[in-house]
Amino acid sequence: MKISVLIPAHNEEQNIKQTIEGVQKIPGLLAPDLSWQIIVIDDGSTDNTWAEANRCAVQALRLDKNIGKGGALRHGLKQADGDIIMFLDADLKQSASEAYKLLLPIINNQADVTIASFKPPNKPGGFGLVKTLATGGVKFFTGQKLTTVLSGQRAFKRPVLETIGHIPDGYSLEVGMLIDILTHGYRVVEVDVDMYHDVTGRDWQGFMHRGKQFVDILKILVSKLRESKSNA
Repeated sequence: MKISVLIPAHNEEQNIKQTIEGVQKIPGLLAPDLSWQIIVIDDGSTDNTWAEANRCAVQALRLDKNIGKGGALRHGLKQADGDIIMFLDADLKQSASEAYKLLLPIINNQADVTIASFKPPNKPGGFGLVKTLATGGVKFFTGQKLTTVLSGQRAFKRPVLETIGHIPDGYSLEVGMLIDILTHGYRVVEVDVDMYHDVTGRDWQGFMHRGKQFVDILKILVSKLRESKSNA
Protein backbone atom coordinates (compact mmCIF):
# COMPACT_ATOMS: atom_id res chain seq x y z
CA MET A 1 0.00 0.00 0.00
CA LYS A 2 1.24 3.47 -0.90
CA ILE A 3 0.42 6.78 0.79
CA SER A 4 0.55 10.05 -1.17
CA VAL A 5 0.65 13.24 0.91
CA LEU A 6 -0.23 16.49 -0.88
CA ILE A 7 0.74 19.81 0.72
CA PRO A 8 -0.38 22.94 -1.16
CA ALA A 9 1.64 25.95 -0.04
CA HIS A 10 1.51 29.68 -0.75
CA ASN A 11 4.15 31.92 0.85
CA GLU A 12 4.91 29.42 3.62
CA GLU A 13 8.71 29.67 3.75
CA GLN A 14 8.56 30.00 7.54
CA ASN A 15 6.52 26.83 8.01
CA ILE A 16 7.02 24.41 5.13
CA LYS A 17 10.28 22.82 6.32
CA GLN A 18 8.86 22.00 9.76
CA THR A 19 5.62 20.70 8.23
CA ILE A 20 7.54 18.38 5.92
CA GLU A 21 9.66 17.17 8.83
CA GLY A 22 6.46 16.42 10.74
CA VAL A 23 5.12 14.36 7.83
CA GLN A 24 8.42 12.54 7.50
CA LYS A 25 8.01 11.23 11.05
CA ILE A 26 4.78 9.41 10.15
CA PRO A 27 6.29 6.32 8.44
CA GLY A 28 7.97 5.40 11.72
CA LEU A 29 4.58 5.44 13.46
CA LEU A 30 2.87 3.05 11.04
CA ALA A 31 3.44 -0.34 9.41
CA PRO A 32 6.92 -0.62 7.86
CA ASP A 33 5.61 -2.13 4.61
CA LEU A 34 3.90 1.10 3.52
CA SER A 35 5.52 3.19 0.80
CA TRP A 36 5.37 6.98 0.77
CA GLN A 37 5.17 9.94 -1.58
CA ILE A 38 5.26 13.51 -0.30
CA ILE A 39 4.31 16.21 -2.81
CA VAL A 40 4.55 19.93 -2.05
CA ILE A 41 2.77 22.19 -4.53
CA ASP A 42 4.12 25.73 -4.39
CA ASP A 43 1.10 27.75 -5.45
CA GLY A 44 2.83 30.71 -7.06
CA SER A 45 4.66 31.85 -3.93
CA THR A 46 6.64 35.08 -3.99
CA ASP A 47 8.96 33.95 -1.20
CA ASN A 48 11.30 30.95 -0.82
CA THR A 49 8.63 28.30 -0.21
CA TRP A 50 9.66 26.16 -3.18
CA ALA A 51 13.39 26.38 -2.36
CA GLU A 52 12.75 25.38 1.26
CA ALA A 53 10.61 22.41 0.17
CA ASN A 54 13.12 21.36 -2.47
CA ARG A 55 15.82 20.99 0.19
CA CYS A 56 13.72 18.45 2.10
CA ALA A 57 14.00 15.44 -0.23
CA VAL A 58 10.37 15.58 -1.32
CA GLN A 59 8.69 16.08 -4.68
CA ALA A 60 8.37 19.87 -4.96
CA LEU A 61 6.15 21.18 -7.76
CA ARG A 62 6.11 24.85 -8.69
CA LEU A 63 3.24 26.80 -10.23
CA ASP A 64 4.14 30.03 -12.03
CA LYS A 65 1.17 31.90 -10.59
CA ASN A 66 -1.18 31.58 -7.65
CA ILE A 67 -4.22 29.55 -8.72
CA GLY A 68 -5.66 28.73 -5.31
CA LYS A 69 -5.76 25.64 -3.11
CA GLY A 70 -8.16 23.70 -5.32
CA GLY A 71 -6.06 24.21 -8.42
CA ALA A 72 -2.86 23.37 -6.55
CA LEU A 73 -4.37 20.11 -5.28
CA ARG A 74 -5.59 19.19 -8.76
CA HIS A 75 -2.08 19.80 -10.06
CA GLY A 76 -0.56 17.64 -7.33
CA LEU A 77 -3.04 14.83 -7.90
CA LYS A 78 -1.66 14.38 -11.40
CA GLN A 79 1.57 13.17 -9.79
CA ALA A 80 0.03 11.25 -6.88
CA ASP A 81 -0.14 7.48 -7.33
CA GLY A 82 -0.92 6.32 -3.80
CA ASP A 83 -3.70 3.98 -2.72
CA ILE A 84 -4.48 6.54 0.01
CA ILE A 85 -4.31 10.27 -0.69
CA MET A 86 -3.89 12.74 2.16
CA PHE A 87 -4.29 16.53 2.03
CA LEU A 88 -2.42 18.60 4.64
CA ASP A 89 -2.03 22.34 5.09
CA ALA A 90 1.47 23.83 4.93
CA ASP A 91 1.34 25.61 8.31
CA LEU A 92 0.95 22.56 10.57
CA LYS A 93 4.65 22.57 11.42
CA GLN A 94 5.78 19.60 13.53
CA SER A 95 2.17 18.77 14.44
CA ALA A 96 1.82 17.34 10.92
CA SER A 97 3.10 14.09 12.42
CA GLU A 98 -0.35 13.71 14.03
CA ALA A 99 -1.71 12.97 10.56
CA TYR A 100 -0.90 9.30 11.10
CA LYS A 101 -4.18 9.17 13.07
CA LEU A 102 -6.05 9.99 9.86
CA LEU A 103 -4.54 7.00 8.10
CA LEU A 104 -5.30 4.27 10.64
CA PRO A 105 -9.10 4.03 10.11
CA ILE A 106 -8.58 3.82 6.34
CA ILE A 107 -5.78 1.25 6.55
CA ASN A 108 -8.02 -0.82 8.86
CA ASN A 109 -10.97 -0.36 6.46
CA GLN A 110 -13.06 1.42 9.08
CA ALA A 111 -13.50 4.51 6.89
CA ASP A 112 -13.27 5.67 3.30
CA VAL A 113 -12.48 9.24 4.29
CA THR A 114 -11.12 10.75 7.50
CA ILE A 115 -11.17 14.38 8.61
CA ALA A 116 -9.03 15.89 11.37
CA SER A 117 -10.83 17.36 14.37
CA PHE A 118 -8.71 20.02 16.09
CA LYS A 119 -8.93 21.08 19.70
CA PRO A 120 -10.47 24.57 20.19
CA PRO A 121 -7.85 27.31 19.58
CA ASN A 122 -6.46 29.26 22.51
CA LYS A 123 -7.31 32.63 20.98
CA PRO A 124 -10.77 33.67 19.77
CA GLY A 125 -11.46 33.39 16.06
CA GLY A 126 -14.68 34.35 14.33
CA PHE A 127 -18.24 34.22 15.61
CA GLY A 128 -19.16 30.88 14.09
CA LEU A 129 -21.16 32.15 11.10
CA VAL A 130 -19.01 30.37 8.51
CA LYS A 131 -19.00 27.12 10.45
CA THR A 132 -22.76 27.31 11.00
CA LEU A 133 -23.39 27.85 7.29
CA ALA A 134 -21.03 25.05 6.28
CA THR A 135 -22.33 22.55 8.84
CA GLY A 136 -25.95 23.37 8.06
CA GLY A 137 -25.33 23.10 4.33
CA VAL A 138 -23.77 19.67 4.62
CA LYS A 139 -26.64 18.47 6.83
CA PHE A 140 -29.23 19.89 4.43
CA PHE A 141 -27.86 18.02 1.43
CA THR A 142 -26.75 14.79 3.11
CA GLY A 143 -28.73 14.46 6.34
CA GLN A 144 -25.50 14.02 8.28
CA LYS A 145 -24.20 16.37 10.95
CA LEU A 146 -20.43 16.61 11.13
CA THR A 147 -18.46 19.09 13.20
CA THR A 148 -15.29 19.31 11.10
CA VAL A 149 -16.67 20.26 7.70
CA LEU A 150 -14.12 23.07 7.27
CA SER A 151 -11.02 21.07 8.19
CA GLY A 152 -8.50 20.80 5.36
CA GLN A 153 -6.64 17.86 6.89
CA ARG A 154 -8.16 14.82 5.20
CA ALA A 155 -7.29 11.36 3.94
CA PHE A 156 -9.11 9.45 1.22
CA LYS A 157 -9.13 6.05 -0.37
CA ARG A 158 -8.10 6.75 -3.93
CA PRO A 159 -11.40 5.58 -5.50
CA VAL A 160 -13.27 8.25 -3.50
CA LEU A 161 -11.44 11.06 -5.29
CA GLU A 162 -11.82 9.31 -8.62
CA THR A 163 -15.58 9.03 -8.07
CA ILE A 164 -16.32 12.60 -7.00
CA GLY A 165 -14.14 14.04 -9.76
CA HIS A 166 -13.47 17.78 -9.90
CA ILE A 167 -12.11 19.50 -6.79
CA PRO A 168 -13.75 22.94 -6.34
CA ASP A 169 -11.88 26.21 -6.20
CA GLY A 170 -12.01 28.84 -3.50
CA TYR A 171 -12.90 28.49 0.17
CA SER A 172 -15.78 26.13 -0.65
CA LEU A 173 -13.40 23.29 -1.47
CA GLU A 174 -13.85 21.28 1.74
CA VAL A 175 -17.62 21.73 1.92
CA GLY A 176 -18.22 20.95 -1.76
CA MET A 177 -16.10 17.82 -1.63
CA LEU A 178 -17.74 16.60 1.58
CA ILE A 179 -21.25 16.94 0.19
CA ASP A 180 -20.24 14.91 -2.87
CA ILE A 181 -18.50 12.28 -0.75
CA LEU A 182 -21.45 11.78 1.59
CA THR A 183 -23.94 11.83 -1.28
CA HIS A 184 -22.09 8.90 -2.83
CA GLY A 185 -22.45 6.96 0.42
CA TYR A 186 -18.81 6.86 1.49
CA ARG A 187 -17.97 6.36 5.17
CA VAL A 188 -16.56 9.54 6.72
CA VAL A 189 -14.94 9.42 10.17
CA GLU A 190 -13.88 12.48 12.18
CA VAL A 191 -10.61 11.88 14.03
CA ASP A 192 -9.36 13.82 17.06
CA VAL A 193 -5.81 15.11 16.54
CA ASP A 194 -3.37 17.28 18.45
CA MET A 195 -2.57 19.43 15.43
CA TYR A 196 -2.22 23.19 15.42
CA HIS A 197 -1.87 25.80 12.71
CA ASP A 198 -2.20 29.52 12.16
CA VAL A 199 -5.59 30.77 13.32
CA THR A 200 -7.29 33.79 11.77
CA GLY A 201 -8.00 36.29 14.53
CA ARG A 202 -10.61 38.98 15.10
CA ASP A 203 -8.82 41.69 13.15
CA TRP A 204 -9.66 43.28 9.79
CA GLN A 205 -7.68 40.70 7.86
CA GLY A 206 -9.43 37.89 9.72
CA PHE A 207 -12.89 39.26 9.03
CA MET A 208 -12.04 39.74 5.34
CA HIS A 209 -10.88 36.13 5.14
CA ARG A 210 -14.02 34.80 6.79
CA GLY A 211 -16.18 37.04 4.62
CA LYS A 212 -14.70 35.55 1.45
CA GLN A 213 -15.05 32.08 2.95
CA PHE A 214 -18.74 32.69 3.74
CA VAL A 215 -19.47 33.93 0.20
CA ASP A 216 -17.67 31.00 -1.45
CA ILE A 217 -19.51 28.44 0.70
CA LEU A 218 -22.85 30.13 0.04
CA LYS A 219 -22.14 29.98 -3.71
CA ILE A 220 -21.35 26.25 -3.66
CA LEU A 221 -24.50 25.54 -1.62
CA VAL A 222 -26.64 27.50 -4.09
CA SER A 223 -24.94 25.63 -6.94
CA LYS A 224 -25.69 22.28 -5.27
CA LEU A 225 -29.32 23.30 -4.74
CA ARG A 226 -29.74 24.20 -8.41
CA GLU A 227 -28.05 20.95 -9.37
CA SER A 228 -30.37 18.90 -7.18
CA LYS A 229 -33.45 20.65 -8.60
CA SER A 230 -32.32 20.05 -12.18
CA ASN A 231 -31.80 16.36 -11.42
CA ALA A 232 -35.17 15.98 -9.69
